[in-house]
Amino acid sequence: MRLHDMRHTCVSLLLDLGVPPHVVREIVGHSDIEVTIYAHAALDEKRAALRKPGDALG
Repeated sequence: MRLHDMRHTCVSLLLDLGVPPHVVREIVGHSDIEVTIYAHAALDEKRAALRKPGDALG
């Protein structure tokens, strides 16, 4: 696992736990709030995609 992967997981966990995006942005040092929000949305889309095979197989 790369350091970047752990950082991305931290962002997602903080957002999932209800930490406001502007606070998460400050914690991880993103220059733009859009980067923080996009990173989270991308992970949500990946999770949804990875659930589909399991759902199809029942």
